[in-house]
Amino acid sequence: MQDLLTEGDVNFSNARKDWYKLLDIETADLLEEDAGVFLHQALSTPCLEVLESAEGIYITGVSGKKYMDFHGNSVHQVGYGNQYVLDKVKNQMDKLAFSPRRFTNTISIDFAKKLTSLLPQNLNRILFAPGGTSSIGMALKLVRVITGKNKVVSIHDSFHGASLDAIGVGGEYQFKKYMGKLYPENVLIPQPVTYNQSHSETGEIDFADALEQVLIENDDIGAFIAETIRNTDVQIPSKAYWKKVRNICNRYNVLLILDEIPIAFGRTGKMFAFEHYGIEPDILCLGKGLGAGVIPIAAMITKDEYNIASDISLGHYTHEKSPLGAAAGIAMLEYMEQNNLLAETIIKESYLKIELNKLKEKYTVIGDIRGIGLLWGIELVKDHATKEKDAASAEKILYYCLNNGLSFKVSQGNVLQLCPPLTISLTELNDALKILDAAFNEL
Repeated sequence: MQDLLTEGDVNFSNARKDWYKLLDIETADLLEEDAGVFLHQALSTPCLEVLESAEGIYITGVSGKKYMDFHGNSVHQVGYGNQYVLDKVKNQMDKLAFSPRRFTNTISIDFAKKLTSLLPQNLNRILFAPGGTSSIGMALKLVRVITGKNKVVSIHDSFHGASLDAIGVGGEYQFKKYMGKLYPENVLIPQPVTYNQSHSETGEIDFADALEQVLIENDDIGAFIAETIRNTDVQIPSKAYWKKVRNICNRYNVLLILDEIPIAFGRTGKMFAFEHYGIEPDILCLGKGLGAGVIPIAAMITKDEYNIASDISLGHYTHEKSPLGAAAGIAMLEYMEQNNLLAETIIKESYLKIELNKLKEKYTVIGDIRGIGLLWGIELVKDHATKEKDAASAEKILYYCLNNGLSFKVSQGNVLQLCPPLTISLTELNDALKILDAAFNEL
């Protein structure tokens, strides 16, 4: 289970123990207090550091140690402490900080109109929620209303949230362990891999054929849910794959739910990742960066023809039409437009592609480099022919980089996932790459 332990940063390896030895006394004491009061769980507790502040691409610990944050739980598209966003939220806080469910508010209406205006014309009905998991839950409920069917198709080892309904359509073991029978019932199919020279277009289509085979064998499936581009270990399917999936869903009257909670809002160089593929979902789930790393807010967006659930509550969350969340969301979208972040992200994508491939040529432990926009994965292998994972090297590089001021996620045990704010400068990108280079050289 080393892969899971490394990915979750919850392990007691020598590298982990050595990391704690580097911490100052105040930080160590606070971490001990944290571990003593919070319920322990994989992926978050015990913790690695104690943060005091965050600004731009940096997070800063109570000791004053700064880290370039190339993880950020995918909420920091416009950077931490974005002043434009904070000013808008503070202004809204002075006027209307909370809106009871029986009422609406101007800022939430404006936000809904702004967000849907960026989407295809058909995607024009929206519900807000306090988090991405809740948006997935609303989508699953809506599917049952529309189709009357209970089963859902999803991807092996996928993640769509941590609640029971969300893990019911997810595939990650550390969320399903001990949980027993889950609803909705789901059928798992293989994860499509990144299309490149080592994978034929025919092989790519085989992943879509797996969906059709499941639909042939089951007549009680209402939806297929998937990330358009897989966030964790950065898997980027081909356009042919998604075109065929869309056609299969149409042919079998199955709704396509795209989970873009971690990858929307410029992360891939487009406002929404599905724009790369020339397809449209039936239901779109958004979250994380939607609140600009300031206020939690998420959204489920669907078609006007599916506005047929007025006699039940799909969401009904206390903070559903949050004035503060709406203010943060509008400010985030305005800031992206005013600062041309989509075009800037494409420039930085080109730079990263060149520089990361230089690392691949330099270090044999790197088996693959995958990326789009400002979402990149460096896959470490023991053997290029067998693709055997090198989790030990990934862990060493993680802690070396942390010690030298660079934070990122390790996914699948051997993939270094790099996900910096879109506001990062080329100079800052270069500084991060120098730390990575030194880490690989240390191996």
